[in-house]
Amino acid sequence: MSNPELDTTAPRVAARPDPARVARIADDAAALAASLELAAIFAEDAAVRDRERRLPWAELDLWSNSGLGAITVPREYGGADVSFATLADVFVNLCAADPALGQIPQNHFGVLGVLREIGTPAQKARLYGEVLAGQRLGNAGPERRSAAAATVLQGSTRLRSTPDGLRLDGQRFYSTGALFAHRVPARATDDEGRAVQVWVPRDAPGLSVIDDWHSFGQRTTASGSVVFDNVPIDADDVLPIWQLADRPGLYGPTSQLIQAAIDQGIAQAAVADALAYVRERARPWVDSGLERATDDPYIIADVGRLQIDLHAAHEVLIETGHTLDELAAAPLDAEASARASVAVAEAKVLTTRIALEASEKLFELAGSSSTRAAHNLDRHWRNARTHTLHDPVRWKLHLLGNYHLNHVLPARHSWN
Repeated sequence: MSNPELDTTAPRVAARPDPARVARIADDAAALAASLELAAIFAEDAAVRDRERRLPWAELDLWSNSGLGAITVPREYGGADVSFATLADVFVNLCAADPALGQIPQNHFGVLGVLREIGTPAQKARLYGEVLAGQRLGNAGPERRSAAAATVLQGSTRLRSTPDGLRLDGQRFYSTGALFAHRVPARATDDEGRAVQVWVPRDAPGLSVIDDWHSFGQRTTASGSVVFDNVPIDADDVLPIWQLADRPGLYGPTSQLIQAAIDQGIAQAAVADALAYVRERARPWVDSGLERATDDPYIIADVGRLQIDLHAAHEVLIETGHTLDELAAAPLDAEASARASVAVAEAKVLTTRIALEASEKLFELAGSSSTRAAHNLDRHWRNARTHTLHDPVRWKLHLLGNYHLNHVLPARHSWN
């Protein structure tokens, strides 16, 4: 269905939503319903947006107005505080429609998880209030490793105390969501050498977001670069993330749950398009003696295998969400935090595999005509191959083996 609210002439800097138009989602059922409603709209022009690299400004305004951005806000601050299982399925629904558009809010929820764990009550009230009003959070991603750094973890982005107040300097890349955001949280090092997260307003002087993302997949995430040049910072916009290193938490597993859900959505879209193409367009092989490709026993068997793998990955993903819900309901210790990381690692391995399997198998089942550019079915594989590189599953397998064999607890960070 078409939507009259979509306006492709929308401005290229995110305007603040009108709070009066932003829905307030009350519970899990409403969140899932809203995600399905948006998915139906997002799916319409997903292939065109990918082909033309048309950035989804108008679609993101619909996302803001839907209220989905506030579904993890705690109830005491006015949010729905949905379950982790629901959060995962919201991303599956959106990413089955358009995984690039669906990926854009990933960091929005990631940084909200950090706020939940270390924000002060005053910070939570203020920043949750902005999110409830429809504002979007982006991310200033990692840094390129400098020649002087011993590891990739030693960043050069600095939050400095000056006679004129706090100032932020640095350059980041892979900044998914920053171009479309109203705030751009960024990791930095303060004067005491501690890691902090700075929630920079998008219109802050000295902040530049550069649309230099040119990947062959996930084309419209605008995961480009962010530059901070002597940006003035309010001390109330700084979170002490150095505290998270010594505190068991769920911010890392939450981020990973979303990553796995994005891959599951890609897989579901690839399987759905494969089935549709085989039913409507594919021809049976000449030696089969069959009239329809849907009667080919080899195709039928391959579809059965795909459905098993798709179902298994989704079940483990949702089971992981339930595990996080269970852990979040009790005081967290190191063992509980490790269980969360182990659970999401299992989900990430399976969703990665089915996303790649389904997006490649599509062409084998559908035949050579499915490779025509007009169909743009290659976007599924391009999206799967690009997004599954986010954090390598070989390290997930290492994490799982090291935990089960040697009981080594996973490191705590956003990739575990």
